[in-house]
Amino acid sequence: MQHTMTKLAGATLVAVLSLAGTAQAQQVEDVKIGFAAPMTGAQAHYGQDFQNGITLALEDENATKPVIGGQRVRFVLDSADDQADPRTGTTVAQKLVDDGIKGMLGHFNSGTTIPASRIYANAGIPEIAMATAPEYTQQGFRTTFRMMTSDTQQGSVAGTFAVKSLGMKRIAIVDDRTAYGQGLADQFAKAAKAAGGTIVEREYTTDKAIDFKSILTRLKAVNPDLIYYGGADTQAAPMVRQMKSLGIRAPLMGGEMIHSPTFLKIAGAAANGSLASQAGLPLDQMPGGSAYVEKYRKRFGQDVQTYSPYAYDGAMAMFAAMKKADSTDPAKYLPFLAKTSMPAVTTKDLAYDSHGDLKNGGITLYKVVDGQWTTLQSVGGR
Repeated sequence: MQHTMTKLAGATLVAVLSLAGTAQAQQVEDVKIGFAAPMTGAQAHYGQDFQNGITLALEDENATKPVIGGQRVRFVLDSADDQADPRTGTTVAQKLVDDGIKGMLGHFNSGTTIPASRIYANAGIPEIAMATAPEYTQQGFRTTFRMMTSDTQQGSVAGTFAVKSLGMKRIAIVDDRTAYGQGLADQFAKAAKAAGGTIVEREYTTDKAIDFKSILTRLKAVNPDLIYYGGADTQAAPMVRQMKSLGIRAPLMGGEMIHSPTFLKIAGAAANGSLASQAGLPLDQMPGGSAYVEKYRKRFGQDVQTYSPYAYDGAMAMFAAMKKADSTDPAKYLPFLAKTSMPAVTTKDLAYDSHGDLKNGGITLYKVVDGQWTTLQSVGGR
């Protein structure tokens, strides 16, 4: 009897230890990933589009039940609203670092990304941002990477296209004085002049303005072939409406921030004839575009906007680097992130150069025809 009891006790102990081991094996460690963008205000639609792409990437990655360093992990997003404001952006950056994030996806605007990037760099945290201003990756930080092609390439392609392909020789430029708007306008102007165009007038506004009649009246007097705007859709849309009301025949052209459904909605019929450049290929020409569209619609019940595919790829690049390094320690996976070479939604080979810029970024030119953005030409980016 005693022998039987001893066997039962031993079996019970083994069962308990087995259950404990199983419970331990099933424990999941949360890995915080930072995110920041304008989630309120006039640019909130950009931020939401950006966040949706990252959310989809996190959900797809977590569905694979990833194991890193022998530990089952779950990626969780630590989100913040930087309000597209540089001062708020640095405050947000420090909070995210203090929260213990292992990587940063964001910011969105160049004006917030550039000052915030120093905080992440000082903490040794890799950052993959949507920002396109050249200065972002030229600061000498090892931690800075991009999700989209820089304004250097975009402005160069757009400026050359406007003069040589569209025959727009006399160009007026307006920018919103942000790091993005001014930087893109500067690159556009440089390329346009190199292609044989003339900048007949240059004006400035702010990223909060909606009344441009005084500026446009001055521009009308010099009779430009094209008005180029460096800034967002919520300013470009009222600008193009006011251009039409003043009888200005020149079309409006801008960067990817005006290539949006919001621009079309606010501008209405006045949008027709407007032009935009955007980093990357058209969605239907992206290697993983069709599958992404289907997945995105199923998850969010809406169409893909502009930025989410690039956000998705950026997040997946970070997760891939962690898995290759077999570590979520920023110092350990950073070298693997820098050496990224992988197929992605937006390109056949997502890879970074020594500065963290995309090696294979392309540019596409669009025009509004019958109230819809239509593709004119794509340059590179396969």
